[in-house]
Amino acid sequence: MNQESNRPQSILGGESEANNLWQYVQALSPETIAQLSKPHSPEVVQVMEKNIIGLLGNLPSEQFEVSINTSREHLGKLLASAMMSGYFLRNAEQRMTFEKSIQKVGEIGKADE
Repeated sequence: MNQESNRPQSILGGESEANNLWQYVQALSPETIAQLSKPHSPEVVQVMEKNIIGLLGNLPSEQFEVSINTSREHLGKLLASAMMSGYFLRNAEQRMTFEKSIQKVGEIGKADE
């Protein structure tokens, strides 16, 4: 049996959809990836830090010698979880900015009446 048939189905619904997404991501320019990857507000950075600390545990490193051992598979899952949280927060940040912009446009329109 080959490895392809042993792989679980993607969250996206199938192997072809995952391949399409992967091809799309690979086709993005480095500048676009950098822009999509960076949070634009300190609030998002703080939430991401809290999320990762929550995933790893919250022992203060100045009082404890913290060491984490894991398998490659579990580390990959942790990374995927952190990335999904980051994308979710980035989308929420963009939506909040968009809604604020719409609200300002509405206020300007009312003032002009």
